[in-house]
Amino acid sequence: MGRVNKNRDKLSGIVEQIRCFTTPELCDGAGLYRSMDWRIKPWVGERVCGIAVTVDVPSGEGGLIADAILELAEGDVLVVAGKGNCGCSYWGDHRSTCAAMKKAAGVVIDGAFRDVEGCEKAGLPVFARGLTCGTAGKSGVGAVNVSVSCGGAAVNPGDIIAGDRNGVVVIRPDEAEEIMARAMEKRLRQEAVIKRMKEMGQVIPKIPKNIENL
Repeated sequence: MGRVNKNRDKLSGIVEQIRCFTTPELCDGAGLYRSMDWRIKPWVGERVCGIAVTVDVPSGEGGLIADAILELAEGDVLVVAGKGNCGCSYWGDHRSTCAAMKKAAGVVIDGAFRDVEGCEKAGLPVFARGLTCGTAGKSGVGAVNVSVSCGGAAVNPGDIIAGDRNGVVVIRPDEAEEIMARAMEKRLRQEAVIKRMKEMGQVIPKIPKNIENL
């Protein structure tokens, strides 16, 4: 499957809007959400948001990931479907430096990475299952920009990836506007409840669907 270029400007605009929400808010807005395994968390940086470029590799094989970096455009998130293998590293400081030079938004790895100090210096957000010192194989087997499963979540090239300290969610572009609208509606209701609690000096544990009932 080739590089996704259609409606790039529109997608970039949606990404900018999604940055304003936390992943829990996006999950609330989605209802039926697509979140990656809870163990995939930020190791470098705290947030990532961008358009997915995917790479599917066999467990323990990471050679093709170097080629996938060349597919990145500004604002992209490289999604590495590493089958959850944390016995080797799919990513390191050199790859972070290269992706940062491509102005990528970050990398999300269903597996481990290494060179944490160098990755921090490169400044590219890295979300992964774990940290280890050993390297992965370099056979070059795999595929770039195909539908993958990353941390149990289906990801297609061109999907929107949003991650923070709570976790990582996957958003289909055609669902983004409705998800954000519902997320904002929930946020406004919660803000109204908190304001009301402070005014009344009374705890309201449940956020009502209709704030007019407060």
